[in-house]
Amino acid sequence: MNLIKANDYNDLSRKAANVISAQVILKPDCVLGLATGSTPIGTYKQLVEWYKKGDIDFSQVTTVNLDEYCGLSTENNQSYRYFMDHNFFLHINIDRKNTNVPNGLAVNYEDECARYDKLITELGGIDLQLLGIGRNGHIGFNEPDISFEKTTHIVELDESTIEANARFFDTVDEVPRKAITMGIKSIMQAKKVLLIANGPDKKDIIEKALHGPVTPDVPASILQFHPDLTVVYCFE
Repeated sequence: MNLIKANDYNDLSRKAANVISAQVILKPDCVLGLATGSTPIGTYKQLVEWYKKGDIDFSQVTTVNLDEYCGLSTENNQSYRYFMDHNFFLHINIDRKNTNVPNGLAVNYEDECARYDKLITELGGIDLQLLGIGRNGHIGFNEPDISFEKTTHIVELDESTIEANARFFDTVDEVPRKAITMGIKSIMQAKKVLLIANGPDKKDIIEKALHGPVTPDVPASILQFHPDLTVVYCFE
């Protein structure tokens, strides 16, 4: 486990972007697992800035996102496809057909989960997976559970997650109650994992996740067993 303390959010974003850019430079056709939420926005902004300066080339990169809300179209400004397009993909030279996000409007969610797992396998696995962490320890939308065994699946969102995400919607009632997410098993199969955490409200859960018992009650705690984990954090 490689722990990197950042001075502030901008420093965290630069340090995380450094890890991702190094992966792309070392393996231009790499597979990046990407995350949404407020914490990665600065990381994506930094990567876009470096791309515009000519320091990084995304033309051969393939991406797979962790999750998507069930019931939101790709045009909905709260969907994670929309988030990725507007915060990252539309500002770099990535081929959009090589950007993958679970289909939140799938007719059959079970089939969509199987399709997504098959896609990741056919790509040769994820070279670097970017993660944020929820206040209850969730990674992706993997809420506290009774086991770590799941691959891509549908999850009922925890009330604390719904409340945390309500700030992005007009009312809490508009927050979807279900999401499709890569499972813990899928995440752990990534060759490298980069976990980023920002703000004083993440201090306790990071302590539990990285230094407490490994338990599905704290989903991120399984990362203690990952052979190549980097954590960039700032609790200021």
